[in-house]
Amino acid sequence: MIQNITTQFTASDARFYALRLLPGEEVFSRLHAFIQAQSVRAGWIAGCTGSLTNAALRYAGQEETTLLTGTFEVISLSGTLELTGEHLHLSISDPQGAMLGGHMMPGCTVRTTLELVIGELTTLAFSRQPCPLSGYDELVISPR
Repeated sequence: MIQNITTQFTASDARFYALRLLPGEEVFSRLHAFIQAQSVRAGWIAGCTGSLTNAALRYAGQEETTLLTGTFEVISLSGTLELTGEHLHLSISDPQGAMLGGHMMPGCTVRTTLELVIGELTTLAFSRQPCPLSGYDELVISPR
């Protein structure tokens, strides 16, 4: 029986940033630079539209990253962002409309544009700490 693990519910005000990534830019490094420059401590991807030439995904239950090269539309990008890391999931479609998705990894390259709206919870901070239930470093929500 697992005890002393509770679900956290915390309210906060929010602000939003709009960001456009250009052709050839690597998404992870640009997001990381943006988060650092703005000191975003509790962020999330509120919206994303664009295309990629390279997509780096880690599929569910897999350890290795799969690098795909081609022409892909971004169907969705979701997840959390903080100064020390991120947890992002990406869904893409190929020219025939077939979809793939998984954990987004470094190596995704913008094809024509990547338009992002990033939200930030202004009174909270996110971090990652080991979770005894999942065995992974998981989201911890703290007041600022």
